[in-house]
Amino acid sequence: MSILLASASADLTDRVHQATGGRLVVLSGPAPAEPGPLLAQPGGPPDIVLLDTRLGTEQCLELAAGLGHQSPGTSVVLLSADAPRIGLLALRAGACDVVDPDADVAELTQAIDRAWQLARARRPLPTAPAAAAIAAVGAGPAAPPDGGRVISVLSPKGGVGKTTVATNLAVGLARAGHATVLVDLDVQFGDVASALNLSPEYSLSDVVRSGAGRDAMALKTLLARHETGLFVLCAPESPAAADDITGADVDGLLRVLASQFSYVVVDTAPGLSEHTLAAADQTTDPVLLTSMDVPGVRGLRKELDTLTQLGMFLDARHVVLNFTEPRGGLSVGDIEATIGTGVDVRLPRSEAVQASVNEGVPLLQSGRRDPMTSQLHRLVDLFTPVPTLVAEPGRRRARHRGVRVGSR
Repeated sequence: MSILLASASADLTDRVHQATGGRLVVLSGPAPAEPGPLLAQPGGPPDIVLLDTRLGTEQCLELAAGLGHQSPGTSVVLLSADAPRIGLLALRAGACDVVDPDADVAELTQAIDRAWQLARARRPLPTAPAAAAIAAVGAGPAAPPDGGRVISVLSPKGGVGKTTVATNLAVGLARAGHATVLVDLDVQFGDVASALNLSPEYSLSDVVRSGAGRDAMALKTLLARHETGLFVLCAPESPAAADDITGADVDGLLRVLASQFSYVVVDTAPGLSEHTLAAADQTTDPVLLTSMDVPGVRGLRKELDTLTQLGMFLDARHVVLNFTEPRGGLSVGDIEATIGTGVDVRLPRSEAVQASVNEGVPLLQSGRRDPMTSQLHRLVDLFTPVPTLVAEPGRRRARHRGVRVGSR
């Protein structure tokens, strides 16, 4: 582990020297105008760079951003007594932590340990571009590291209620006592934050820029917490921020989340974008959603055909039909014949949904009695453990079994 400190403070240098056990290179004098001098070390770029903002806050933020671009494997820690003010700016610049320069040796040691763990996690992984990875898939996505289920809500077109389904599913799982995180992967126009009435401090773009997407400890500190116990990672506020988020970022993020949560629910953008394909590659349980109209059903058929050609989700597909009504011109039988598989959950058209969306309170949070609420509970039940009933003496032991997609 190589560590570089940029500071003019002899006292701070001494404490950092103690915290690092002497593994320290000190760059004294004014802060450099660009990252070059920080990276040009005899043994190569340092693993950790500590920047004392008393050399100039704006300059240190610019250096942190430059280091993130030129040396992604280097963790940057800002030493500042004004963490509340510059915390978000530091995160967006790519710094992994902000620590008071007057911190004691123990606190500095902990910050350096965290930065070292992140530096190790940022080392390049053997990942291929999203398109190549998808083309190479033969038997569907690999299982997440520690068994967490990744549930992606997919649809070829917008306006079919993906966010409503994703938020209610995630809230339902969280309220059932399961460790659940919801990721808004509609990176340009996601509105999970609005649907949950959240004002998150950090977003998906902040996670990517900081490198926290590959470090479980750092990542958890950036997740918003909903009142139901659900963890949430919201989409960026600006559509332009989506340009910095790659398929590889999504792949690594979902791997880490699946290792920490029992359920990762992903609200995707319409269609099969690079981000959606990367999510699909990590998905264990796809929820394929369509509305009860001809364009929606045709689009779903095309999406199912595409996924079949890619060899994805051949044995695990959950089809949800939204906005069902008896006099819509199409029957459920017509739709099942068109898409070539059965419909698992039918969500009725409901005025309660619009009120729920406007209030930012999902139906499975409010508990409002409505036919839509009961069907959303049925959707949640598709993914929750099935209880085993212990039979009374003299009777057979019965087991409830959930419906598997394709078993008709």
